Amino acid sequence: MACALGCHGDAGHAAVSAPGYWPSRWPGEDGGPSRPGRPAFGSGPGLSADTVTVTARDALAATMVVLRDPGEAYLLCHTGGEDAVSWVERIDPASLATTGRSVDLPGGPAWPGGLAVHANGSLHVVFGNHAHRLGPDLALRASASLPRLRPYNSFVVLPDGHLVTKDFGGRLPGQGATARVDEPAELLVLDPDSLAVVARATVPEPSVARISALDDTVYVVGTSALHRFGWNGERLERDDDFTPRYRTLPGQTYGWDAILALGAAWFLDNGEGSERFAGTFRGIGASASPLHLVRVDLATGAVDLTEICGRPHGLIANPPIVDEGRRIVVGYDSANAVLAAFDIAADGSTSPRWQRDQDHACHPLLFPDTGELVTNDYDPTRMADQVVVLDIETGTERVRVDSGSPLQSVLFPAAGFDDDVYLCSFTTLTRIARRR
Repeated sequence: MACALGCHGDAGHAAVSAPGYWPSRWPGEDGGPSRPGRPAFGSGPGLSADTVTVTARDALAATMVVLRDPGEAYLLCHTGGEDAVSWVERIDPASLATTGRSVDLPGGPAWPGGLAVHANGSLHVVFGNHAHRLGPDLALRASASLPRLRPYNSFVVLPDGHLVTKDFGGRLPGQGATARVDEPAELLVLDPDSLAVVARATVPEPSVARISALDDTVYVVGTSALHRFGWNGERLERDDDFTPRYRTLPGQTYGWDAILALGAAWFLDNGEGSERFAGTFRGIGASASPLHLVRVDLATGAVDLTEICGRPHGLIANPPIVDEGRRIVVGYDSANAVLAAFDIAADGSTSPRWQRDQDHACHPLLFPDTGELVTNDYDPTRMADQVVVLDIETGTERVRVDSGSPLQSVLFPAAGFDDDVYLCSFTTLTRIARRR
């Protein structure tokens, strides 16, 4: 297969959510299958230090918030261990109070899963080795067991509505340093109504990262290379001519989730060690090589590596963010507490723009129109996670507030319906909003 499978250019700023998803501002994790990290439509909240308000509540292993119709906000939560369960809450968008709850949903080995609002109106959940379909009223409509007894770390929805998911190939909390998954990852295509497996495809190696997609092309960051598969409506076909290897340096470890933007896949390497999370990633990196921003050209397969800060023992577990309009990419090293922005030249090469010391670890969130970049910064002395809104052009702070979480967020933010943002940690759900 040649470029027809996936040689995409700039995805642009979509006016509506991606095909296959409900037409809301934030129907799934990272804003959609290409993981743009920005809302599908609408403006930024325009937060400032003297107008911001914070609301927080306890939420066990809260993973992400998604939005359906106005007023319909949903939260995914789960328990831990080898036989964990998940559930979905409908929450009041402002107070965060629970206004409805699903039954406990069978899960399996715990690793953060995913929640999305499908174009057919259903809510889909993938957690542990199970998939579920809920109605907007949170009534359970369908469930399915997935074939491997390990976590499936979320999913993407294709334009025709099929779901694609993949088993997680990393170590789980509590497993020893020698534990690893050597079995190649397997992609599954699920019917959106019955959740039956309608197609399978084998990835040449394990994969830890969550998958990404542009149109009918699915991208998988393996433990050493990037792989892509095209969906023809009946089966996934692997592009055997596209296997760019990004893991080429001594001491370098595997990459995490990829953003598909400006004709390239952008992700961060040195992901090994995330299972050692102890309330923060600070100081627990295991990789001898410095951590890199990885760019893989989707047309040529060319790979470029850019050091975030040049220090060894870096660690991340999440993606960077790309501002396509300003041609800025922001990466970070959570173990070394560095956040760095780079300008993107016409040929895709990068040059330093700004850098700051900041203990960031969660998925970044961008509002392109206002230039607001939502990040976090963990204060270990107070055991307090802070939400920090930066100007993406300069790296200067616009807002800094405590989130109410005693743990560093390594999870998902979401754009709210209006002038607000949600952030999840393993203990806390937080909303920051502009005071009216």
